[in-house]
Amino acid sequence: MAKKESEPKLILEREYSVPLRKEWLKVPKYKRANKAVKALKEFMVRHMKIYDRDLRKIKIDIDLNNEIRFRGIKKPYSKIKVKAKKFDNDIVKVELVNLPKHIEFKKKREERIKEKSIKKEVNETKEKKEDNNGKKDESEKLESKIEENKKELNSVSEKNSNTKTKKVKSKVKSE
Repeated sequence: MAKKESEPKLILEREYSVPLRKEWLKVPKYKRANKAVKALKEFMVRHMKIYDRDLRKIKIDIDLNNEIRFRGIKKPYSKIKVKAKKFDNDIVKVELVNLPKHIEFKKKREERIKEKSIKKEVNETKEKKEDNNGKKDESEKLESKIEENKKELNSVSEKNSNTKTKKVKSKVKSE
């Protein structure tokens, strides 16, 4: 039997202003944004009590990554405000404190689109159920009509057979 894994619990949540310039000045211009991301991860490992110093346990939000690279690879921000959340499985998720307006609008728009699509799906399933119920009613009506027709045919065939038998009986009697 497979075990159900519950969502990890939040242990620690902090906000930091992370200095990046000191680190990205040490590398050539074409590597600066990559170094800024790496510096952010190193800072989080140091300050969020990751004892084995594993950078793979730091998960950076897509919006944060895009914000670091917004001005290009050669000119990342010198410092950035982030919110870090540490979970009980030692995973740290890092995200921007204040999202830029255009990103907020995009997220809200995506949420509205998802809500609309969910509502559409729910309405379609309701309509299908109603159609199925309507089809069942129609199929029941058709079945009842078929049964009535069968009864009528049986009654008609019985009448015909009775008249034939009467004719046969009368012929037999006359002979």
